[in-house]
Amino acid sequence: MTKRTLVFLIMVISLTMTCGGCGKERPQVSLSIWTSAEEHEIMKEMIEKFKEKYKQDAQFEITISEEDEKTCRDTVLTDPAGAADIYTFASDQFDDLTRAKALLPITDNAKQIIADNGGADSAAIQSSSKDGTLYAYPMVASNGYFMYYNSAYFTEKDVASFDTMLDIAAKNGKKVAMDYTSGWYIYSFFKGAGLDVEMNEDGVTNSCNWNDKTTTYTGTDVAEAMLSIAKHSGFINCTDEDFLKGVNDGTIIAGINGAWNASAIEKAYKENYNAAKLPTYTLAGKQVQMHSFAGYKLMGINSATDNPQWAMRLASWLTNEENQTTRFRKRGEGPSNIKAAASKEVQASPAIKALGEQSAYSHLQHVAEIFWTPTFKFGTILAGGNRDKADLQELLDTMTKEITSKPKK
Repeated sequence: MTKRTLVFLIMVISLTMTCGGCGKERPQVSLSIWTSAEEHEIMKEMIEKFKEKYKQDAQFEITISEEDEKTCRDTVLTDPAGAADIYTFASDQFDDLTRAKALLPITDNAKQIIADNGGADSAAIQSSSKDGTLYAYPMVASNGYFMYYNSAYFTEKDVASFDTMLDIAAKNGKKVAMDYTSGWYIYSFFKGAGLDVEMNEDGVTNSCNWNDKTTTYTGTDVAEAMLSIAKHSGFINCTDEDFLKGVNDGTIIAGINGAWNASAIEKAYKENYNAAKLPTYTLAGKQVQMHSFAGYKLMGINSATDNPQWAMRLASWLTNEENQTTRFRKRGEGPSNIKAAASKEVQASPAIKALGEQSAYSHLQHVAEIFWTPTFKFGTILAGGNRDKADLQELLDTMTKEITSKPKK
């Protein structure tokens, strides 16, 4: 072998070792995600880990934009093709999104995702499936509500009764909070009384008997009970934002709210932070257990995405056991993944424990959009103490008529 040949061979070997798999070009994958402002930073961290894991398979350009989970459906349906490849939304929006064919059926590893979230009959999978097909990834199982409280003022026995809590708060110049302006929360009084509201099969109207005069507990019984609470000096009606302000400044020592605020409330109440299922309330002279809506936060794939396989792989990653646990640690959100939910760390959370206690009295949210405005109007009147002294039955009749009406186009 000549010296020239030897040098040539060395150069060839060197180039081969340097290039390695340079003949294999990594595809460029562009994906967009819509999620809430609260979730934004956590998701950025999760995406960086995803990109690192699959860096040999593709070059990623993944953008995150803020879109509230409560309004996601409306934004998507305005322009489905222009929506993000992946978006998070509340489970009560699932029917509308599937009806509009805005969600891509999940075909990548669907059986494992179903198993990881409790099986086909679990509420998590029921909330994200239609006709046996999975259309979304369960992401959070804590989209329900319960009672937070400051244990410097209340014992575990105290928080079993709304009346007792209100009296203690008033005695201390403090407040117990609840949002009367949201049908999501005031449902707890009506359902506890055995009165129902449910979306009809058409997906746009509801059936509702909240104004019934013949049931064991009537609609006016519930309205009178709500009014009595609203007028109590230990009660305050407030939205989510004002609830947290009151918790932080010490004026609110208990309140009905959800797990998404667990970290903030724990920070404010410190060693006195605790939570329990919803209490009983006085209804027609008897103590009746408050019930609640239960819901999930889901992650869906836009049916118009240009990268369905990578979109499914990323959504699966963002909702897996590890990242649901991360979401719990950083935001206090309860996992739908059964392994994550069963961990000692999650089970030690007062908020998650309270959700578990409340689960016996909770019901999957299934109401048409037209439900929200009339319940807002009704709750606002009662929260203000019914200053105009409107007839309660008439208020109930008007609300129920609107809840069960057909939306105007």
